[in-house]
Amino acid sequence: MTKSEKPTIFRAERLPLKVTLLVFSGSSIMCVASAVDPLRAANRIAGETLFDFRLVSVTGEAPVTTCGLPVAVSGRFDAAEPTDVLVVVAGFGTQNYATSALLSGLRRAARTARACGGVEAGTWLVARAGLLEGRSATTHWEDMEDFSSAFPGVDVRPDRYVIDGPVFTSGGASPTFDLMLHLIRTRLGMAVALDVASVFIYDQARAATDAQPLVSLGRLDGYDPRLAQAIRLMEAHVDQPLTIEAVAKRAGVTARTLESIFRKSIGETPGAYYLRLRLGAARRLVVDTRVAMADIAGRTGFSSAAAFSRAFSRAFGEAPVKLRRGW
Repeated sequence: MTKSEKPTIFRAERLPLKVTLLVFSGSSIMCVASAVDPLRAANRIAGETLFDFRLVSVTGEAPVTTCGLPVAVSGRFDAAEPTDVLVVVAGFGTQNYATSALLSGLRRAARTARACGGVEAGTWLVARAGLLEGRSATTHWEDMEDFSSAFPGVDVRPDRYVIDGPVFTSGGASPTFDLMLHLIRTRLGMAVALDVASVFIYDQARAATDAQPLVSLGRLDGYDPRLAQAIRLMEAHVDQPLTIEAVAKRAGVTARTLESIFRKSIGETPGAYYLRLRLGAARRLVVDTRVAMADIAGRTGFSSAAAFSRAFSRAFGEAPVKLRRGW
């Protein structure tokens, strides 16, 4: 980062981040969802609005995605409206939107925002606004050659997503999900990112007949494969928890090594993560079902309903009975 550049948004920071998503007709509904839903899930998991996002369009009317579904927006794009992050989401027909007024607006918004970026064909608009000149970027693989020819001053890479200082780009829906998980992980930690991935059962490629995992590791970079093995063991034994020593032995490491792996990758001990995993499963049963509390306690490895209630209250700030009543 040069002295003139703003501090990256991809860093440990728990301050709310205001995110504006400028969506164009012709976008993929999957790209829109991949940009928005991980942030929504992170807010729910954190229990507070750490990503204050809003969707807008150039005209203020709902843009129509490629599948024919319109996207509800809160209003018209206003370059003077303060925001921390501007995300341009576009698809087919992007060339029709590159007016001088729009490009000027993108430049103006980028000057005051902490970061800006393009999703899929949104990269073209960001580039036409001059915001990628001298930087690395990516776009959808079908457009890679044309994009390179159109913007010789951009270092075009075939990566899933690229972050270069305050500017980021992604090649499509799945890479955008990866990018948002990366943003969540760097800002809020690996544990929250794992929880977000799990909401969407976002994982390595699996057969349709495989059991849905409680914890989806996704394509989160930097985790030790032994971490994945340990988490898989934990989720398979939610109702009858293994000791950490037993988990470590089955994962082929010592308990001390496993603790080191967890602290380095997730920032907490294996025991703390295992308890949080069980309580997360319990919370879903409390909120989404009418299963009796004693049965929930048994299903999530607690010796009694009282022990379950105490642990639940410590973790979530209120008793499970009270949470169910108010949900």
